[in-house]
Amino acid sequence: MERVAIGIIGCGNISDIYFEAGKTFQILEIKACADLLPERARAKAEKHNVPRACTVDELLADPDIRIVVNLTIPKAHAEVGFKVLEAGKSLYNEKPLAISREDGKRLVQLAKEKGVLLGGAPDTFLGGGLQTCRKLLDDGWIGEPVGASAFMLCHGHESWHPDPDFYYQPGGGPMFDMGPYYLTALISMLGPVKRVSGSTRITFPTRKITSKEKYGEIIKVNTPTHIAGILDFSNGAIGTITTSFDVWSTSHHCLELYGTEGTMLLPDPNKFGGPVRIKRERAQEWSEIPLTHGYAQNSRGLGVADMAYALTTGRPHRANGELTYHVLDVMHAFLEASETSRHVDIASACQRPAPLPVGLEHGLLDE
Repeated sequence: MERVAIGIIGCGNISDIYFEAGKTFQILEIKACADLLPERARAKAEKHNVPRACTVDELLADPDIRIVVNLTIPKAHAEVGFKVLEAGKSLYNEKPLAISREDGKRLVQLAKEKGVLLGGAPDTFLGGGLQTCRKLLDDGWIGEPVGASAFMLCHGHESWHPDPDFYYQPGGGPMFDMGPYYLTALISMLGPVKRVSGSTRITFPTRKITSKEKYGEIIKVNTPTHIAGILDFSNGAIGTITTSFDVWSTSHHCLELYGTEGTMLLPDPNKFGGPVRIKRERAQEWSEIPLTHGYAQNSRGLGVADMAYALTTGRPHRANGELTYHVLDVMHAFLEASETSRHVDIASACQRPAPLPVGLEHGLLDE
């Protein structure tokens, strides 16, 4: 198998699982890493046996590196992403693709101009849990899709995150932080969204940090923290989504699909595994369905490996730029709908990503 050389920019906490992907997927070869803090890059390189810790410019100048994984903070995704694409490398961004629609569009266009691939997180929809749901849906277990509901409800991150301010600024909030997981899962099942409406609010204008690193500091909230939206999918299904940092507790299931012949309870879209439950027509009890696919453990890096296969075979990759931009477009549309008191038509579109084959050997993504 031809291995694809990878570089990682951004060596924070999330990077560890991406470094592990280099050991999981046979096609990936992580050659270098970089960070604004050189000592952090050196530490990750030593920990994960990466050959080289270097500057961003040095990493981008390496002719062997074909894919760059951008794990910087969200507000830097576009700036770093443009540099990667200009260097002629394929780019895989952590979520969201960018903060603004304008930057997202530019990334998609620049990748096309440069003849490289663009994609990004989340790739949890490629995990065993949601791929099982996809197969059950495609095989007709709940009939024709009618609707869906999604709930991401919590009370924010200031009690545990060491530096939570960015969660409460534009580009943050529960929609931009967690919405990509839920929306990507829904779009992978139902296809693109054609229209949305939404309502938003800021319940608490300030937040007090209670994590130890910045205990007692006050955050001014500058982005909606409770968002309720309605999604009209191009296939006719109607979805609802609520994301909130203002809720203390809930009994809602995180993600459900409703069909003409039954209902499916999907697993947490921030995870890769199950459980998956179905209740068909007049059944009295829910049935838990065994997972049909692997990669049910934390498998971040699946999307990067899938991009590497696309580079070597020419087939489409699944966590692609059109999908990640469509998700960004929809998230902005919820806020826009609330601000303008109207439905918002979604200008972007994407193809429903192809399902993964059943029965793959661990470490492989193609049959």
